[in-house]
Amino acid sequence: MSQQTTGRLYGVGLGPGDPELMTLRAVRAIAEADVVAYHSARHGRSIARSIAAEHLRADHIEEALVYPVTTETTDHPGGYRGAIEDFYTEAAARLAAHLDAGRTVAVLAEGDPMFYGSYMHMHKRLADRYPTEVIPGVTSVSAAAARLGTPLAEGEEVLTILPGTLPEEELTARLAATDAAVVMKLGRTFPAVRRAFEASGRLPEARYVERATMAGERLGDLADTDAGSVPYFAVAVLPSRVDARPGPGPDGGGVTVVGTGPAGPLWLTPETRGALAAADDLVGYTTYLDRVPVRPGQTRHGSDNKVESERAEFALDLARRGRRVAVVSGGDPGVFAMATAVLEVASQEAYADVPVRVLPGVTAANAAAARAGAPLGHDYAAISLSDRLKPWDVIERRLAAAASADLVLALYNPGSRSRTWQVGKARDLLLEHRSPDTPVVLGRDVGGPAESVRTVRLADLDPADVDMRTILIVGSSQTRWERRGEGRSLVWTPRRYPES
Repeated sequence: MSQQTTGRLYGVGLGPGDPELMTLRAVRAIAEADVVAYHSARHGRSIARSIAAEHLRADHIEEALVYPVTTETTDHPGGYRGAIEDFYTEAAARLAAHLDAGRTVAVLAEGDPMFYGSYMHMHKRLADRYPTEVIPGVTSVSAAAARLGTPLAEGEEVLTILPGTLPEEELTARLAATDAAVVMKLGRTFPAVRRAFEASGRLPEARYVERATMAGERLGDLADTDAGSVPYFAVAVLPSRVDARPGPGPDGGGVTVVGTGPAGPLWLTPETRGALAAADDLVGYTTYLDRVPVRPGQTRHGSDNKVESERAEFALDLARRGRRVAVVSGGDPGVFAMATAVLEVASQEAYADVPVRVLPGVTAANAAAARAGAPLGHDYAAISLSDRLKPWDVIERRLAAAASADLVLALYNPGSRSRTWQVGKARDLLLEHRSPDTPVVLGRDVGGPAESVRTVRLADLDPADVDMRTILIVGSSQTRWERRGEGRSLVWTPRRYPES
């Protein structure tokens, strides 16, 4: 007796709605099928079925997979998620019965079967048991861009696809950080999605597409769309910025001082990414500008690290002419960096009407501390050892005061080719207040290709090991240094003092 052969499962992508956008392979798969299955809401109408209607035959067995709920209101003991999981399990069992009987089953899916579609839930439950073929389809994302007649992403731009069901703050962060985006699943999520676009500063660029390629298609600007009229089958689109950069906002130009963190893109915040992408001009020390990707339509103005005031004035002059300027700083712009220089120049009467904002970044101290463990876990002081902008006797007084207060110390700008003695002087002063065994973290090029983070005793701190790319973290009397397995060291400062 021969073993019965099972049927074949097809996941058939139908495209965004226009039946003429179905692929030839999708049409053939429906023709080969004995059973045609499609999802629908409780009203029984199925968009997938309507797209494929002209290819259905009288001898097709139709399986309508009707969702038990379409919102999260349900009396199911497992809630909405439990009701949906039970539904998918039951639907897969119905299709498995046909497959076991040797019938070929085509599950219809709007758009692409593996892109935010219902078919994938059948696929995960059946594909490991039956011969399966997934037939891709044109997505609503591609359809929306085509109907808008606007490039979606070009060159090195990043395209982000977002479900409108994400929390509003998450949407805001992701919209701020990306070049181009499509937000799907609108409908009742639209008010929150619109607020996210507005909060991220991207609303003027955003477009709206409803039922792309289908009857009732509607295109427009997102800002002008009535929330009460938005269906589920609508998307919000941020098109490519290349060749379509928006003009200055209602207040004209402005300056945003941004911190890139201690190294490359991994250290950027979403807000900073957005500000860098939206700028007409980037101004900064050339080393820091090199961390920022080159974008079409932007002008980059690099300069030496010792002309902070001139750089700030140049940026403010650009903004006064209506340009959106990002002043690029390493680390956090407000910690021994460019924010102070910009604000100092901006305080002049000539720039009183130029908007200036500062966006935070990961500081060198925070980055090095995280690599070492948690040496900044209690009170600490940040002091620059550079005597280029303040006299050394001021630095000595501050070091002595912080050391006598038993504060952990984050020492910035410890040395350079022209400043070689400051580290030794600081070490000797600190040894008057700290044990020779006090741990000192040396963090060099943290986050960069030449990263080095190691810990030494205060008494063993060698100025020759320190340069301008190094930050020092000197522990307090309470700071602990533990050598763990595989030779790794961890340094941390307890949050509780013994007397507490």
